[in-house]
Amino acid sequence: MESKMDIELLYKKYGPMVYRRCKTMLKNEEQATDAMQDVFVQLIRKKDDLTMDAPSSLLYTIATNTCLNIIRKRKNTPECESDEILQIIASYDDPTKLVLTNHFLERLFKSEKSSTKTIAVLHYVDGFTLEETANQVGLSVSGVRKRLRNLREKSLLLKEQ
Repeated sequence: MESKMDIELLYKKYGPMVYRRCKTMLKNEEQATDAMQDVFVQLIRKKDDLTMDAPSSLLYTIATNTCLNIIRKRKNTPECESDEILQIIASYDDPTKLVLTNHFLERLFKSEKSSTKTIAVLHYVDGFTLEETANQVGLSVSGVRKRLRNLREKSLLLKEQ
């Protein structure tokens, strides 16, 4: 894909991935549909400022942030334990821990391909199988497995430092 965006093409190709992410986080089909549409509206609004070198990573990040904003705005009590965890993440405001976590993740993904971050989130956060993850990012299962293994090894080395 070139740096210019074809929103309709992106919607057709990545819409299901964005919807799954929103549904996983929001646990509500109607809210997930609204959130998915918000993600693509944001793309339309900012299309002149964005390049599409890694569209799946960009859309995944926008979807995550959109859902976290929705969770922050919810006034009702969490429906289940996983909603509580997402609520804690959404309202997490300990600046020291947040900075340290962000610093670690920046160091971890600094020299990685952008698709490696997408692979890690799909597999570890969303619980996709290796095969599902491979299908989403267009790699073989062994390629996904290798990236995750390398990422694990790198994270262990970074923790020791």
